[in-house]
Amino acid sequence: MLERPKARWVPTGFDALPGWGEDALAEWWPALRQSCSRPAVGWQRVCEHVLSRPTIDGDAAWLRPWVERTFQVYRVESPQGQDSGLLTGYYEPQLRASRTPTAQYRVPLYAPPADLNKRQPYWTRRELDTVPAAQAALKGREIAWLEDPLDALVVQIQGSGQLLFQDADGRLSAARLAFAGHNGQPYRSVGAWLISQGQLKASEASWPGIKDWVRRNPRRLQEMLWQNPRMVFFALEPLPEPIQGPRGAQAVPLTPARSIAVDPGSVPYGTPVWLASTDPTLATPLHRLVMAQDTGSAITGAVRADYFWGWGDTAATQAGRTRQNLRMWVLWPR
Repeated sequence: MLERPKARWVPTGFDALPGWGEDALAEWWPALRQSCSRPAVGWQRVCEHVLSRPTIDGDAAWLRPWVERTFQVYRVESPQGQDSGLLTGYYEPQLRASRTPTAQYRVPLYAPPADLNKRQPYWTRRELDTVPAAQAALKGREIAWLEDPLDALVVQIQGSGQLLFQDADGRLSAARLAFAGHNGQPYRSVGAWLISQGQLKASEASWPGIKDWVRRNPRRLQEMLWQNPRMVFFALEPLPEPIQGPRGAQAVPLTPARSIAVDPGSVPYGTPVWLASTDPTLATPLHRLVMAQDTGSAITGAVRADYFWGWGDTAATQAGRTRQNLRMWVLWPR
C-alpha cells in the first residue's frame, strides 16, 4: 500500500477495473503524450517511450498489453478506507465578447491587478464592485467585455473560455481567456445559496434554473453574485488551430473526455486514472482511462474528480448534468 497526503493506494490488478477491456485506449494516448511533455518524478523512462511513438492512427492492438506490462494498478481510497466518491464535470465556455465597452458589452473581465500578490487575501467580489480603492486597482486592467454578468461568473468558475470578438474591420477573431490568478477568497456556490434561501429546489439549481431565477428577480442579481467572494483574473492568449484545450494545473493542454481535475494530495498530476462512474447523458456505465491534469478549489478529497467535457453548448450540458458516484484506480509505472 502507498500513502499519499490525502489518500492511500491499495495495489490490485487490471482485472479489478470495471470494463477495462472495452475502453478505446487509442483515444487516451494523446492525453498521455501531453502529460509526458512535463513528466513527473519517476515517469522519465515511460515518457521517453511514449514520446518516441507517433500519434496512433490505425491498429492499436499493442497498446493494451503495453499498458498492462508497464503499469501497476492501485485502488484509490481515503485514509479511512472509503473507496467511493464524487464525479462532477466542467467545460470551456464559448462566448461573444468585445475588446472595448459598448452599449451591448458592459461586463468587464480583468487581468490580475498590479498589487494582487502584495495583498492576500485580496478584495472580495463585493468590495471590488463597491470600495473605491478596490475599484481603482482594477482600473485599466480590463481585457474583454461580455454581455451577461452570469456569463462572466460562469467563465470564472470554469477557469477559462474561448472568446469571439468582432473587430473594427468587421472580421471575427478568437482568443482564449486563460486563468491568470484569483483573489484568494473562498469559492461559494450561488446555486447552493439560492437553495438555502428557499429560492430554488436542489433539482432546479442548474445554470438554466439559475438564469431563469435571475430573469424573474433582476433586482437581486448583484446580491446573488456577491455570495461568491472569489474573483478570477485572466490573460488573453492565441487560440490554436486546430483548437487545443486550455492548459490545466499540470501546464499541459486538456483533452476533452480524457482529462480530469483532481486533488493533487490524492493523485499527482500526470497520473493515468481509471474512472468507474455513470455517463450523465446516456445513463450507461462510464468506464474510461483519463489523465489527472488539473485541479480546482472544489476538488478536494481522495476519490474526487472533475471531468473535462470540452467546449461549447453540448459540453456545457454534459458538465451541468455530471454529478455521479465515482470509484477510481491509478496506474503507476512498475
